[in-house]
Amino acid sequence: MTEKTMHIDGVWTRAGSAATRDIINPFDQGVIAVVSEGGREDARDAIDAARQAFDRGPWPRTPGAERGRALMRLAGLIERDAEELARMETLNTGKTLEESRWDMADIAGIFRYFAGLADKDGGEVIASPVPDSTSLVVREPVGVCGQISPWNYPLLQAAWKLAPALAAGCTVVMKPSEITPLTTIKVTELCVEAGIPDGVVNLVLGPGATVGAELAESPDVDLISFTGGIETGKTIMRAAAGNVKKVALELGGKNPNIVFDDADFETALDYLLNGVFFHAGQICSAGARVMLQDGIHDRMVEALRERMSRIRLGDGMVQGTRMGPLISAAHRAKVEDYIRIGREEGARLLLGGGRPSDPALARGFFVEPTLFTDCANDMRIVQEEVFGPVITVERFSTEEEALRNANSTIYGLSAGFWTRDPDRIRRMSAGLRFGTVWVNDFNVYFTQAPWGGHKQSGLGRELGRQGLEEYTE
Repeated sequence: MTEKTMHIDGVWTRAGSAATRDIINPFDQGVIAVVSEGGREDARDAIDAARQAFDRGPWPRTPGAERGRALMRLAGLIERDAEELARMETLNTGKTLEESRWDMADIAGIFRYFAGLADKDGGEVIASPVPDSTSLVVREPVGVCGQISPWNYPLLQAAWKLAPALAAGCTVVMKPSEITPLTTIKVTELCVEAGIPDGVVNLVLGPGATVGAELAESPDVDLISFTGGIETGKTIMRAAAGNVKKVALELGGKNPNIVFDDADFETALDYLLNGVFFHAGQICSAGARVMLQDGIHDRMVEALRERMSRIRLGDGMVQGTRMGPLISAAHRAKVEDYIRIGREEGARLLLGGGRPSDPALARGFFVEPTLFTDCANDMRIVQEEVFGPVITVERFSTEEEALRNANSTIYGLSAGFWTRDPDRIRRMSAGLRFGTVWVNDFNVYFTQAPWGGHKQSGLGRELGRQGLEEYTE
């Protein structure tokens, strides 16, 4: 099997240590690729290349319209190779092929959107109180950007970071998750084909403890963008303090999905299921914390139990599969530990909680769709991010109780609620302390709208004009 390598200063190169890593399919643990396993020295080489390309190369001084055309070419290449990219993403992450195809369409759109913004900021003239003088505010690229992407949406999350950075005129060092690097390697190839100059887009493969740490600590990196777990995010913040670099963090969430008695029952049910079991619940905005008002509680719980029992588990490459495996044995163990904790805390396990009995699924990292009821606000499975196919159900009586409990979390990424009452829509929308609030909807995002969280869900925004401004000074 041919080794896939890193990309530094326009050259495809193996790790200095010659170390490699097997990349596996979480459905059957089959090896689908072998990739270089970089370390700190490789990260330093990539940072040096990005530094030289920013300080002395053409990209930051290229007119915005020309940078935009390069991003447009890249978007076209992603569309050309969308099926190959989607199949690669499904093999590497376990998600269904249908989901991966949606991702690729979004990714091409993200590059097109930021391509269109690349030449739109002409600066601002400020009225100067000093005679015969001019004051001009301009936005300039922030510099060298370290970009650390997660394993659940490898290329989509990389695109959220790469597209605005390139549009702004920055140079980058990308570090995908060490277990899901394949589509990021492929898109780096497409950057070369699109004509982006050497040294502008660098790719280093390897673990966060070495490669990621070097990006966070290096004084030659001007901005670090990270999507992932909250503890790693805190570590990156501490490391970034060394040279007071800009930090952008998206650290997950524990997202309430609140259903009032007057909700459209069938539509809410569909979105409760989609909000949790899309990509087996491995989504930072998963609506796994379901809150049901008294009058709708029993009927909705029974409907959830019935519908969840029919979710078809299997190979994401096979048509008809509705939920694939979790990403790894280690992550499955984490989810199973939370299921154990839930039972010990006194939550009622109504469905699932184990591994499927089908022998065809035995080698995959599967956990059954799991439903807990009788959950209390202070339970760990309610407050902590499980990141798996697990729903917790809380009962509430009043709007005030729902709002108070929904906000009682260290996270603040997203929330949704379901009601027909326009006054309640206004009150709940204003009262929920989350970066995104959905009304009679859930888990929808737009490239044009900023994404990010309150509280410990992170710092900064991705997507939208604000996503471009993160990469400027």
